[in-house]
Amino acid sequence: MCKNVGVIDKIIRLLIAAVALYAYMNQLVVGSMAYVALAVAIIMIITAAFGFCPIYNLAGMNTCKKCCKSGKCKTEE
Repeated sequence: MCKNVGVIDKIIRLLIAAVALYAYMNQLVVGSMAYVALAVAIIMIITAAFGFCPIYNLAGMNTCKKCCKSGKCKTEE
C-alpha cells in the first residue's frame, strides 16, 4: 500500500481535525452534528497518521511526492 497523502495535505487534515475536535469539545455543535464532527476528526487524524486515504485511492489521486506513477513508493523500490 503506497502512501497517497502528501505533507501539505497531512497538515490540512490535522487542522480540520483540530477544528472539528474543538467544536465537539466546546459544544459548538450538538446532537447528531457533534458525532459527525467527532467522526470527521478521527478520520482526518487516522488518514494523516498513515498517509493513506481510501477515497484518494478510489479516485486515483495522489498528493504524496514520494510515490511514483506506478503506484509503488520510491522508498519501497
